[in-house]
Amino acid sequence: MVTKMTSKEHLDEVLASYRECPNPRLVQIMTSLTAHLLAFVEETGLTRDEWMSGIEFLTATGKKCDDERQEFILLSDVLGVSMLVEMVNQKPTDSATEPTVLGPFYRPGGPELSMGDSIAPDDSDGQPLIFSGMVRNASGEPLRDAHLEVWQTSPEGFYDVQDPALDPMSYRGNFTTGVDGRFFFETVRPVDYQIPTDGPVGVLLRTSARESWRPAHTHFLVTCAGYKTLITHLFDASSPHLHSDAVFGVRESLAVDMNHDEASFDLVLDVAGESPVN
Repeated sequence: MVTKMTSKEHLDEVLASYRECPNPRLVQIMTSLTAHLLAFVEETGLTRDEWMSGIEFLTATGKKCDDERQEFILLSDVLGVSMLVEMVNQKPTDSATEPTVLGPFYRPGGPELSMGDSIAPDDSDGQPLIFSGMVRNASGEPLRDAHLEVWQTSPEGFYDVQDPALDPMSYRGNFTTGVDGRFFFETVRPVDYQIPTDGPVGVLLRTSARESWRPAHTHFLVTCAGYKTLITHLFDASSPHLHSDAVFGVRESLAVDMNHDEASFDLVLDVAGESPVN
């Protein structure tokens, strides 16, 4: 009598296909992914129609991507994956600034500006705001030659890649700290905005009765030799969406008072290779 294959035997057969792979890290990732994915199918009793709907959703997500829009990053964001990747990779010590998501609208190659310059166009009609602070380590020592990439939306709630009326690299700028580690630059107060909902991710949010709003924030990506790269936001503490962020990126420690002309915050980097004590 021929015995029928069990789901466990099927899993073992699939995992065995990676036996000859020369890359141990790839084996670890693919075997773990495969085991979780097959367990998901069995746990949920996934139907053929549901499986096909998932394939069609991912296909549509790929078709929505281009040089200026990354729908897969947006999908990763709304599923909470992007935030967890930062948490796993950064694992900040108690003294370091908490990370948050990079987001789908990061663009490398922003203009290199002098400290104190504005990232907002001259004709911007937003509320003027100065960001200031120090890039330092956990011991309080200022970090020289720390490179800050900063970006945010316009007062209308759009990034430059979304709004053809904006010049490329609007509301973006890069700064390098001096010996005192201090940074300051002009901008306008960031505003709450909705993530793009005209693609598959928007369909997912609507059918799930989920919010599409992000609280007002300015992005920071900070690099410095010998230290972990920091990807974070500073959020407007007055935003009504702090507790309903569509991408789960808000951290209480990153909420800043932006009700006045200047918002101040120190960016604290962890030494490269340093891990928090459990």
